[in-house]
Amino acid sequence: MPPTDRQRQGTWAEQRALRLLQRRGWSLLERNWRCRHGELDLLLAKEPGRLLLVEVKARRRCGPDGWGVAALDPGKRRRLRLTWHCWLAEHPHWHLSSVELVLALVPLPPATGPVRWHRWT
Repeated sequence: MPPTDRQRQGTWAEQRALRLLQRRGWSLLERNWRCRHGELDLLLAKEPGRLLLVEVKARRRCGPDGWGVAALDPGKRRRLRLTWHCWLAEHPHWHLSSVELVLALVPLPPATGPVRWHRWT
């Protein structure tokens, strides 16, 4: 089954965020990793024991969700936490690593502008 426009846009946005992070020295560990709880868009590593979990949101314009900021609501954060624990169960050697959750807000054409990054604790 061919990808939908929405899937192609999501892939494009993830690739844009990934390229920016790789230029900053991050290495891709996982892309679109899934379990029964959800999906990890991007998971990257830098230095021993440092992980970056990136949730990517792509929008053509700033709507009521503020380019996608509101999409990371408590329910989504809970699903991400459960998905993260599934990933850790499969990769126990990363258990002691520090992990940071970042939201990448990627404007889709015709919108222009930089990727906006929001850190979540």
